Amino acid sequence: MGITIYLEEAAQVSVAFIIGAVIGLEREFRSKPAGFRTMILISVGACLYTILSKEANAGSSDRIASNIVTGIGFIGAGVIFKEGISVNGLTTAALIWITAALGMAIGYHNYPVAIVVTIMVVIALFVLEPVQRFINGFHRVKDYKIRASGNGEYLKEDLENFFRKHDLSFRCMKLVKDNNDAVYLYRISSPDRNYDLVNQFLLNHKDVKSFDV
Repeated sequence: MGITIYLEEAAQVSVAFIIGAVIGLEREFRSKPAGFRTMILISVGACLYTILSKEANAGSSDRIASNIVTGIGFIGAGVIFKEGISVNGLTTAALIWITAALGMAIGYHNYPVAIVVTIMVVIALFVLEPVQRFINGFHRVKDYKIRASGNGEYLKEDLENFFRKHDLSFRCMKLVKDNNDAVYLYRISSPDRNYDLVNQFLLNHKDVKSFDV
């Protein structure tokens, strides 16, 4: 291999480094599990594996590329976790997947597509966030995780009477015991989206140790 080939491959991994850094900055800013360095390593690693697959024996290139996708799937699964009835980490997992794809695109010299997709990802992460918040403002259903001291039987009765009094639709999704505390998972629907009443009730109730929305 000539020096020109080495320089070209160095340029490829450098571009992959920059793209991974751009995407990783947003994750780092939001203190997500896969942040700045992780996204750089994923992008550069996918690019490097793609370059090596092209230099391998004929017929093996597609197998290496498919194995990159499989490996990235394991990494993505590691940042997804379920807490109660909520699932977190899906956006980060999707970013890991698309960052690897961008690294592969650079490895195959498909710079135009890589640049366009990177711009689209940045727009989705930064520009569309206010749009998502605006849409979330129309949600009429919220999930509450409420931790009560003891068995929480009085809290449950008070809480459900409160819901009925204020015409709130509700459903107790789950009840678990954790360190001698009762933990309730409620799905609440408010037609006027006024959840401040619910929050204030929980803040003032003597049996509520904590709650998450």
